[in-house]
Amino acid sequence: MSKRIGLTAAAVALPAALVFTGAGVGVGQAAAPPAAAPVQSPAHRAGAAANLDDPAKKEIAMKLVSSAENSSLDWRGQFTYIEDIGDGRGYTAGIIGFCSGTGDMLELVEYYTDQKPDNVLAKYLPALRKVNGSDSHSGLDPNFTKDWKKAAADKAFQDAQEHERDRVYFNPSVKQGKDDGLGALGQFIYYDAIVMHGPGDSKYSFGGIRKTAMSKARTPAQGGDRSTYLNAFLDARKKAMQSEEAHSDTSRVDTAQRVFLNAKNFDLNPPLKWKVYGESFEINS
Repeated sequence: MSKRIGLTAAAVALPAALVFTGAGVGVGQAAAPPAAAPVQSPAHRAGAAANLDDPAKKEIAMKLVSSAENSSLDWRGQFTYIEDIGDGRGYTAGIIGFCSGTGDMLELVEYYTDQKPDNVLAKYLPALRKVNGSDSHSGLDPNFTKDWKKAAADKAFQDAQEHERDRVYFNPSVKQGKDDGLGALGQFIYYDAIVMHGPGDSKYSFGGIRKTAMSKARTPAQGGDRSTYLNAFLDARKKAMQSEEAHSDTSRVDTAQRVFLNAKNFDLNPPLKWKVYGESFEINS
């Protein structure tokens, strides 16, 4: 899965590789006997942390990633996107940068074909299997990009893109974030990392970045401080980005995620203001 940095920035490329509610007693009501009252933890009494899989938070996450990947908050406008950005991963396309050279585009078209066998991209499956792991367009040119855009008008293909985004990237990062005791911001920091670096365990994949961070600080689930751990994760993420020339601009960490972290906006609540690659964005509600 390989990404573009934005419409006016250099391309990035990545190797493949993540309640509580309280009830009060109304006026004039008798309190329940102590033995019948539920035991509440301090976290319960303080209120539950927001999670990124809340629909409103997920929408924010999609916009944040799109601001970096597409220089736009209109992430739904990217279903049709496809180009070779010259990063060695072949074609990069769709809402999360599925790549012909890294396997996730192949899995997407396979899933789409399972859902709708008679689709315009099904005929490219043999070619996608052959070019996987390379930057080759063999068997794809000259009409693959045109057919991709045609398929992107199909709601079934749009649904397939969202399904694969969630299966491969969003759901694993949110689950790992929850397991590590992180709320919406931490889960988003994981998600953005797994989108760029892939979900494996090599040094500069998501798993490797997390391992490096955990060697420097404990996760909240281990009793560590949220800010300390997330700063350690972002430090490790920056090193991973800087390991490739295409990632040398680390503003999606420095002037976006670190801004939210320094403000201690752990629930990723609007209004949000940030910059990526010199461009300013905001979400007000």
